[in-house]
Amino acid sequence: MMKLYSALARSLAGYRVDVMFGLIGDANLFMVHSFVHETDGRYIGAVHEAGATLMAFGYADLTGKLGVATVTHGPALTNTLTGLVEGVRSRAPMLLIAGDTGTRSRTNIQDIAQRDVVLPTGAGFEQARTPDTALDDLAIAIRRALVERRPVVFNVPSDFMQAEVEFHEVPLGLPKEQRIQPDPAALSRAADRIGEAVRPVVLAGRGAIASRAAVLRLAERIGAPVATTLKARDLFRGEPFALGITGGVGTPANQEIIESADLVISFGAGLNPYTTRNGTLTAGDRVLTVDTDPQARPDVLADSGAAADALVDLLDRRSTLPTVFRNTVTPAVDELGDRPSTAPGTVDVEVALRRLDEVLPTHRVVVSDGGRFMMESLRFISVDDPRDFVLPANFGSIGLGMGTAIGAAAADLSRTTVMVCGDGGFMHGGITEFSTAVREDLDLIVVVCNDGGYGAEHIQFVRRGLDPGLSLFAWPDLARVAEAHGGEAFTVRDTDDLEQVSKVIANRHRPLLIDLRLDVEHIASMPSHG
Repeated sequence: MMKLYSALARSLAGYRVDVMFGLIGDANLFMVHSFVHETDGRYIGAVHEAGATLMAFGYADLTGKLGVATVTHGPALTNTLTGLVEGVRSRAPMLLIAGDTGTRSRTNIQDIAQRDVVLPTGAGFEQARTPDTALDDLAIAIRRALVERRPVVFNVPSDFMQAEVEFHEVPLGLPKEQRIQPDPAALSRAADRIGEAVRPVVLAGRGAIASRAAVLRLAERIGAPVATTLKARDLFRGEPFALGITGGVGTPANQEIIESADLVISFGAGLNPYTTRNGTLTAGDRVLTVDTDPQARPDVLADSGAAADALVDLLDRRSTLPTVFRNTVTPAVDELGDRPSTAPGTVDVEVALRRLDEVLPTHRVVVSDGGRFMMESLRFISVDDPRDFVLPANFGSIGLGMGTAIGAAAADLSRTTVMVCGDGGFMHGGITEFSTAVREDLDLIVVVCNDGGYGAEHIQFVRRGLDPGLSLFAWPDLARVAEAHGGEAFTVRDTDDLEQVSKVIANRHRPLLIDLRLDVEHIASMPSHG
């Protein structure tokens, strides 16, 4: 027999949870203590519950494994809601262990109907029904998170934690991973459409990353150039017929090639308004979709690799001739053109980010926050493998990058994590958790694209002839703020500073913040989402 808090910690360790993120309170502090001191688990304490949830998200999104966070009840849980929505929309397997007010504590000031708060986010909810069933309930919550690929909140009343229970192991009973094979009839219809196409383009999303070779083989078989969504960026880098990222972030000349296609064969891609340029890409029923998610209503419900291999075999049997389309196009190279002069004390954003791409550690994970700066940073800060890129932008929020980056950095201690954000995003959600990165001694470099305010709103004010000063802020010196947190910092105000960045990066010993001072008048606008 043992206290439930000890039994929960022991169960988590048995499920190979090696790190837990969180913020402790009266309803979860004993469980966290047991996780650290009885199971040798690693606990990373966040400054804010939003940060803790995003750390679990960053861990899950990078690794594909369960990301675990814990918070106490009431306002602690409500502080996690944005992170839960982000996890749902990213299909990240996450477990949030939430304390709840005691079952007899109706007058507790922090009492709230926690199930009712969670469910609108799209996250799952599992209640610890009794102390004796709590271990079984925990297993259900974990199994749901892994199978459903979304956050699940496991809700445990605080008075349950002190109950004496008998520890027992509960198998998760996870299904074996299987490749979803395409239906022959759907495959035949897809081959018919491919055979009729004259200008095909193959588009790969995050769901096709593991099937790169098969997708490339199909593209070569039908004479199609290849492109990716933002989340599969750099998947085809170096390939001679690669058109880069489709959508608003892509090179305009390559977007023209993609939009000239009479058939876009999409593998594992989320065709959101940004990817499709507000539906331009999907107009005229010219997209053939392959996906494993039935809710996406794909033309071919199948694993990307299985479908691509089967299509090549079927086209071979039919003796379908390849098109000559890929031989008629020349993918544009994203070269540095003429750049406008920027205000004194600022650097050109494209020049700066291209330089950073050269001098940042090659073996890196890249996390991008949301904001106006994304138009350049997503083009120029590259990764070797798209699985090393984490983008917490599925809910349109800024300020999610720092927590996400800490989770990613904790998941992979062998590499440097680079987090790119705007100054608004850093002040919005990054400034608090930078101290967590310092406390945990993480190998983290934060690049702040600092234009002195909220850039996306600034450009709207300017376009409408309104007062752009409302979007500008006299932020504190971010380098001094980072140093006050115990980190290192360097401010880039001109080309001479930019030339010193490589030495600063090479000689760092603690989390580093690079403050890029930018001209708010010379940053690209974000694409419309419809």
